[in-house]
Amino acid sequence: LITNLKRVPRGTEGAISLEGTLASVVGGLSLSAYAYLGVGLISSLEGVGVATFAAFFATMCESLIGATLQEKEGFGWMTNEVVNFFNTLIGAAVA
Repeated sequence: LITNLKRVPRGTEGAISLEGTLASVVGGLSLSAYAYLGVGLISSLEGVGVATFAAFFATMCESLIGATLQEKEGFGWMTNEVVNFFNTLIGAAVA
């Protein structure tokens, strides 16, 4: 669990794993590299680094939101879609 690094069952909101964490970095880097090399949305290698970090940071924040708010009493509106929206919002704000 992202809040205390204890083992939890797979699928637990806020759970993190080494594989998932590495996949988030690789995914962020892959999309950033495509935006740089493929379509020209990012204009420098520094931009690739910033976008990759923003994606990773947003993913960690998503896990934190899942662990602390999702499925808690009074937060029934905090669905996966809402958490994904916050992930996107945080990533865009950081980038």
